[in-house]
Amino acid sequence: MRPEYEWYNEKFAERCIKVLERNNIKCHYARDRDGARAKLLELIPDGVTIGAGGSLTLVQVGIMEELEKRGTHTIHNPYRKDGKEYYPPLETVLQEIAEVGKQALTADVFLTGINAISMDGKLVATDGFGNRVAALIWGPEKVYVVSGVNKIVANVDEALRRVKAVAAPMNASRLEKQHGYPPTPCGTTGVCVECKDIRHCTYTVIVECQTFPQRIEVVLVGESLGY
Repeated sequence: MRPEYEWYNEKFAERCIKVLERNNIKCHYARDRDGARAKLLELIPDGVTIGAGGSLTLVQVGIMEELEKRGTHTIHNPYRKDGKEYYPPLETVLQEIAEVGKQALTADVFLTGINAISMDGKLVATDGFGNRVAALIWGPEKVYVVSGVNKIVANVDEALRRVKAVAAPMNASRLEKQHGYPPTPCGTTGVCVECKDIRHCTYTVIVECQTFPQRIEVVLVGESLGY
């Protein structure tokens, strides 16, 4: 990355971190995905149980592999199996997500990406099955949200627009083409039509502030990650 991009991303992130911390959401800045991985390994103690949701950002950061190498964690992640990224087949997806998702809700630490972070200090997360957003707001003792600076938007309205216009179509296309999931209108055309049948944007949670500031922490990364 060119130096001016690194400088700009860091300054952009600093402004976002200030408003998040006003809402009692503690933040850490990492220059790149390697730094984010190192910071997470520093924050997560040995021996704790770990839950995770589906997240391309977590895949790109490579944190799950490193936690598995420790050999001290019990990990509940419906999208990882035998040390590899895993997507349950259609015939068992609801059962597998439900079983592992419930275990993740009782983990000591939960790891997740996010769909958007607003410059007025809000976290916006959308989910297809609800397991990821459920753990974000309730259950695990500690939640680490990992996000690239590309997820930062002006406000909640822009965050919700980003979910429908960017994140959902790209994720739907990936799930169809790479994992054989049924096609959706947005995954085919790239445009949201508020479909009612098969969709990946069923549940949306907005974290406006945090009463207990120790629970959710954000690791904001100075590069583009996820959708």
